[in-house]
Amino acid sequence: MSKHDTQPNPDNREDNVEKLQHMVQDTIQNIEAAHETMKFASGDEKEQIKEKNKRREESIQAMRTEIKDEYHDQQNQ
Repeated sequence: MSKHDTQPNPDNREDNVEKLQHMVQDTIQNIEAAHETMKFASGDEKEQIKEKNKRREESIQAMRTEIKDEYHDQQNQ
């Protein structure tokens, strides 16, 4: 079978909200673990951890927005 014979998987969005919620929870756990790590980190490491956690928090906001959008799309189908 050549690469031109393959069919893409159908777009199944039924569990997107659940997957996104799980991703948010994992990211929150990563932030909490990073806070614990900061207790033993040097000044530069602490700054890197703070920056990474800031990006994680931004990602959480984006995922929550996407959760709302996905939920509304599911309700309107």
